[in-house]
Amino acid sequence: MKFAVFDHVDRSDQPLVKQFDERLAYVAAADEAGFYAYHVAEHHATPLNMVPVPGVYLGAVARATRRIRIGPLVYLLPLYSPLRLIEEIAMLDHLCHGRLEVGIGRGVSPFELNYHKVDTETSRAVFLDAFECLRAGLTHERLTYHGPHFAYDNVPMELRPLQQPHPPFWYPSSNEAGAAWAGERGLHFSTLGSVERAGACVAAYKAALARRGGADMPKPEFPGGAIIGVNRQGVVADTIEDAKRIAKPAFDRWYSSLSKLERENKQGPRYVHHVTGDMDAALASGQMIAGTPETFVAEIRRQAVAIGVNYMNFSFFFGTMAPEHALRSLALFSREVMPKLADL
Repeated sequence: MKFAVFDHVDRSDQPLVKQFDERLAYVAAADEAGFYAYHVAEHHATPLNMVPVPGVYLGAVARATRRIRIGPLVYLLPLYSPLRLIEEIAMLDHLCHGRLEVGIGRGVSPFELNYHKVDTETSRAVFLDAFECLRAGLTHERLTYHGPHFAYDNVPMELRPLQQPHPPFWYPSSNEAGAAWAGERGLHFSTLGSVERAGACVAAYKAALARRGGADMPKPEFPGGAIIGVNRQGVVADTIEDAKRIAKPAFDRWYSSLSKLERENKQGPRYVHHVTGDMDAALASGQMIAGTPETFVAEIRRQAVAIGVNYMNFSFFFGTMAPEHALRSLALFSREVMPKLADL
């Protein structure tokens, strides 16, 4: 079992310039604490995400850290020119000295896609085409590709990633069809939701991965070579009461940001169905853990077995949370939780 940090970089009460400085200090602390990776979201026109251009933000993260692996979870491929994204990936992989992890997706929010004039009905086809084009450009000295949405002829690939043939690809999903798609292609995987929902997605992923025969780019530090993860929010404190007191206002602000576009577009589709807006329900379902280090050790052991994961991706900094509380969670987790789970 390895542990990582996930971050929406959702809007706080701080001026944005201060929030960015606080986040870079937080990631640097996660780096020093020994977390495996730092994953950042991409969202648009919503307070859920203040880094809608993740490559710019990750360029700063790359220079503020030394060991922790970094990357978007995910790049929203329908919003990019594949050629431009190939160049960005190559640049970032060099800036972080080969620590880049590349998450890909089509975008869960139809409202965000529509703001960019991307039709949600065709976005999956665009995503699939963009992914194939990305792989072609990252693995050849010249890009020649003709798909239904993207076409290039004999483009010199002067920028090549440091990791060869390319940085590892990830695909997160909160449904079984998406999980199976990731497994069929041997991509690294992460899910979310309740223990039961996450477990169903992981089972679908593992079945598809077994049929394929293993990961496309195996990681030797993980048994079987594939990263199989779940995202969780976490607040670690000296007492359970302190953890819940710290978590509640931060969770409420985070969920308000998460659900804002749904609330404002009452006639649109509902997509925030896999996450509860009630913190007590989030704790009961396993989507959040708040408590002492001992609470975390016991709950992680339970969830690791119940879901079947070898990776847990924690959000410790969200909503209105003060940076000292996020840093305290990081410190307690790294000192008093991670060492006790080395055998997991």
